[in-house]
Amino acid sequence: MLTVQSLLDELDLELAAGADAAAAPVRWVHISELEDPTPRLSGGELMLTTGIPLDSAAKQRAFIRLLADRNLAGLGFGTGFSHKSLPKALVDEAGKREFPLFEVPYSVPFIAITEKAFARLVNEQYEVLQRGIAVQRRLERLVLEERGLEEIAATVASAVGGTVAVLDGRGERLAGKGFRRQLSAEAIAAIRKEALSHAGDGHPFVPSHPNVTGRALAHPVISPGGGPPQAWVVIVRDSGGLGDFERLILQQAVAVVALELMRRRVANETERRLAGDVLAAALGGRMDPTELRRRLEPFGIGEEAAVLVFALDDPGEAAGPLEAALAADACPAVVAPHSAGGREVLCAVVDCADRDAVEVATEARRDLARERGAVRAAASRPAPPDRLRHSFHEARCALEATAFDNGSAPEVASWRDLGAFTLLLSIQDDDALDLYCDSVLGPIERGDEEYGGELLRSLEAFIEQNGQWERAARQVYCHRHTLRYRMRKVEELTGRDLSRAHDRIEFWLALRARELVA
Repeated sequence: MLTVQSLLDELDLELAAGADAAAAPVRWVHISELEDPTPRLSGGELMLTTGIPLDSAAKQRAFIRLLADRNLAGLGFGTGFSHKSLPKALVDEAGKREFPLFEVPYSVPFIAITEKAFARLVNEQYEVLQRGIAVQRRLERLVLEERGLEEIAATVASAVGGTVAVLDGRGERLAGKGFRRQLSAEAIAAIRKEALSHAGDGHPFVPSHPNVTGRALAHPVISPGGGPPQAWVVIVRDSGGLGDFERLILQQAVAVVALELMRRRVANETERRLAGDVLAAALGGRMDPTELRRRLEPFGIGEEAAVLVFALDDPGEAAGPLEAALAADACPAVVAPHSAGGREVLCAVVDCADRDAVEVATEARRDLARERGAVRAAASRPAPPDRLRHSFHEARCALEATAFDNGSAPEVASWRDLGAFTLLLSIQDDDALDLYCDSVLGPIERGDEEYGGELLRSLEAFIEQNGQWERAARQVYCHRHTLRYRMRKVEELTGRDLSRAHDRIEFWLALRARELVA
């Protein structure tokens, strides 16, 4: 690092004042004969001047004060021009301000100083670049090898000689590693709070906590679609402030963290698509038992599996949180939304070798409810994987059987709550169920080909709402008079009477059986 003292040592010059501050880094060298050059300076420069306008003690003292207040690295004063030697007022003021001051004799041209300084600065920048490239290559290899954020944080921490923390967009820790020490919980909490306050502007910030002041910087990881940052990378040096190298490494770390998060996101999306395909094939009965077991094996599903079903808003968005909840519970699972009977629910096939499915579903439901609000859940009995389709319907039917229990429903429904659904599920012959459905519902579909589907949806809503016209009409988005017309049409087509309990039960059983063979 180029400092005033190191430069003077090379030039064989001596300080006249400010020895204690001569170890400060020199950012650049500037030559000026202005009485006040500070508007053109940004701090850290070494000033060279012959002091032509400094023809009085007052001007000389004011000149030192201006440079010191602007945080310049020091002043080289050329003698043999307007001044035969260093002015006493200049030396006195520099001593008071602990500001590095040295004499540049007539025999030493300014260009000799600037060439020496620029050569050092260029070499230092080249060295920074070379070190930065080496670190960048290591970071790229970590991403390609899928070593994860912890390894990335550890590599960056070692490179900068400090601590690195990666926080998500909400300020929660994603990874963290210290070279020699770790950040305190208090410091992390303070940085998290500041990160949240900067989420709107997405700008880097200098953490203000006393434990890290002057040696830390937090940089946002921009979200792919814009909006608030998806993460923050925080670097805290063990000692000293952040120099050019540390800032370069921080920029590289931000880019690599963004790549790692994108890799994770793509991997998760791919895995969820695969999980969705496996789940749809398994629950649809479109996969032979051997192939099904082979497809479930990578997810950790063994010889005993159960199906968990969750009814909540936006099942697709809840798939990630459910995966995380089951992973935290060390429960192997395949998670994906699945539609049946016109409703989309969130499903999970879980391994039940040594776990109770209802207990797993209970913990998962509580985790989901904390973030997603109202969540209803059900679990099937453990069964071999080739019976997943039956297990799914068992869990879904248990969920439906308890939907209208008005506060008396269990936290997680199970096979014990199936009620009349037990009868339907006990019929293993799909042809028999198809025949029953056709005998009851077929006249509606065949009698009104254009609106048969709408009549069936209206009939289902009417039965589910226990014959309450207003609530049933709202469910199918029509007026109650329209719903009354549709129900009369159903009665005409089927020859049944919806005011009779027997006929309504027949319709309900047929609608439920229709879902089981769909």
